[in-house]
Amino acid sequence: MTATLLYLHGFNSSPQSIKARLMGEHLARHRPDIRLVCPQLAATPAAAWSQIAAICDGLEGPFGVAGSSLGGFWATRVAQLYGVRAVVINPAVNPHILLGDWLGEQHNPYTGERYVLTAGHMAELAALRVDAPGCLERIWLLQQQGDEVLDYREALDYYRFARVCIQKGGDHSFIGFEHYCAQIIRFLKL
Repeated sequence: MTATLLYLHGFNSSPQSIKARLMGEHLARHRPDIRLVCPQLAATPAAAWSQIAAICDGLEGPFGVAGSSLGGFWATRVAQLYGVRAVVINPAVNPHILLGDWLGEQHNPYTGERYVLTAGHMAELAALRVDAPGCLERIWLLQQQGDEVLDYREALDYYRFARVCIQKGGDHSFIGFEHYCAQIIRFLKL
């Protein structure tokens, strides 16, 4: 059976994000035997999770998940509920708090979609959070201290019993991501 890498993008992002494209290019060049599934996630939390769960439920064969920022939040939930391995890149640990500063009208620069982010959406995120992950032995945290969007210390605390790679400098985009693609595939055992 074909192995699948499920890649989950972050808030107001898309499958056209740099990391998603780099991973796709790596697989095409070095591991064409692995199928990449990188959906355009719905803008709102409950809809995004329904979409992710439907994809996971429909996958046949082994799969692993990688996610960046809000995608890391989702990847943690997938690891917890589906028993798979996950790589989280500069993950959002508490998006229900972080995105509270972003309430109101939103525009996804990749898709052009416009929508309104509400306090109700923050409640959805809080309800979907994995408060005490029981899957940390299956998670690899890739974190850069220079992340200008998220406090890297939250991720270090939350994922403290996972495999951790912490780098000085960098930024929210995770500079040098292309150097980790092969290692990600190996960690996911794909």
